[in-house]
Amino acid sequence: MPQELQLQVSPEIAANESLLYEYVAKSVRVSTKLVHKVEILKRSIDARQKAIKINLKVLVYLIDEKYTEQRIELTEYQNVSNKQEVIIVGAGPAGLFAALQLIELGLKPIVIERGKDVRGRRRDLKAINVDHIVNEDSNYCFGEGGAGTYSDGKLYTRSKKRGDVDRILRLLVGFGATPDILVEAHPHIGTNKLPQIIQDIRVKIIECGGQVLFETRVTDFIVKNNEIQGVITQNGDTISANKVILATGHSARDIFELLDKKKILIEAKPFALGVRAEHPQELIDKIQYSCDYRGEYLPPAPYSIVKQVNGRGMYSFCMCPGGVIAPCATSPGEVVTNGWSPSKRDQATANSGIVVELKLEDFKPFAKFGALAGMEFQKSIEQKAWHLAGETQRVPAQRMVDFTQNKVSASIPKTSYVPGTTSVEMGQVFPGFLTQIMREGFSEFGKAIRGYMTNDAILHAPESRTSSPVRIPRDNETLEHLQIKGLYPCGEGAGYAGGIISAAIDGEKCALKIAEVLK
Repeated sequence: MPQELQLQVSPEIAANESLLYEYVAKSVRVSTKLVHKVEILKRSIDARQKAIKINLKVLVYLIDEKYTEQRIELTEYQNVSNKQEVIIVGAGPAGLFAALQLIELGLKPIVIERGKDVRGRRRDLKAINVDHIVNEDSNYCFGEGGAGTYSDGKLYTRSKKRGDVDRILRLLVGFGATPDILVEAHPHIGTNKLPQIIQDIRVKIIECGGQVLFETRVTDFIVKNNEIQGVITQNGDTISANKVILATGHSARDIFELLDKKKILIEAKPFALGVRAEHPQELIDKIQYSCDYRGEYLPPAPYSIVKQVNGRGMYSFCMCPGGVIAPCATSPGEVVTNGWSPSKRDQATANSGIVVELKLEDFKPFAKFGALAGMEFQKSIEQKAWHLAGETQRVPAQRMVDFTQNKVSASIPKTSYVPGTTSVEMGQVFPGFLTQIMREGFSEFGKAIRGYMTNDAILHAPESRTSSPVRIPRDNETLEHLQIKGLYPCGEGAGYAGGIISAAIDGEKCALKIAEVLK
């Protein structure tokens, strides 16, 4: 029987197979020659002490113990060309994994995506970065793969009680992701590699008889006697089905407005909002690893921080080591930021959303919009930022210390945000209460992480799409909408997920519930 060990080793040993085998041999008190295979099950970094260690959970196979390499192969998906059809609105992780699950269960998915395929999106991303032109249907948020495709591909989730995280990770590996995502404590694919995986998932859906319709925006729902009958697209085409998974993401404001207009029940939901802070990666490495030079055996350091300020949580969100800040507006006349990293995380800067939790009472100035009050609050800040930055995709920016001192920065160095920056006193972007919380919060961050509070850090505003400002209520058991039979609100946009993994899990859950009803 292979022996399971919990090890704590130096970064050099963890990175060098021969050194690791020597270390394991000593741990089990045998000759190195007798160690046949060391299989790494889990890997994480412990940087709490000056001497940084790598935590490893391993299985040790000795020379007389058989080791069979675990190969992850996709299930034999059946052909569903002539099976009952289920509409899926949105080709993000919730929609795509719902489609795969439906095929596995013998149902035909029709995936309707307002944006372009994953390759076609690139031209529109270039347009927003270089020409400041926002395509409302194809951008960092909309298009095949959803917001995560070109915003990093981080796979870490705290929502392990919601479903089988390992199943989603194994599926991703089956479609081409590195097996390392099964091992790492904070798995990450990278924006440069995720598009091919997304494309291969789409190819599989079509091979099995499913349909994927790009550049097809849903503009109406067909509802009779409180039952869904299908959808209507921007071309006036009708697509019929009595089961519809609504997985449109956290930025589909037109869908929220459509639901509200048709008096289909939705409700305002609290979310978080703030700025995106960029530091030199070298500085974050020094802070987190307590060293002058990170060395070749450690990855670029991340950070995670949370503080309570005036009764509100202020925390880091979607932290991107060795990454860049991207323009994520979905309509002209607004500025939105987000961050991403390539698979190697080898850029010179680190960035993170630094956001403050909002409460429903904060939306009172927009109460006339009812369930859309939070969305209008969010929109007002994004539009204000656009005006302050010169009505382009340039972003309001301020040095961190200057922000805490209510001082316009005399200069802003070049940052990773390609469209450029405009020096602005950030208090003009946010409501007074939010500005005050962030000023106090950054001071608290500086006390907690020595070196974090520096004018070498540049704040970009706003980071406003942390999660959906709307929840679409559904029954906890059936997952159907509380009012419309056959409509399944799903994923981030419906308020039931917060990232690639949790959205994918929610998509699968909705598919399973539909199969239960139909079979």
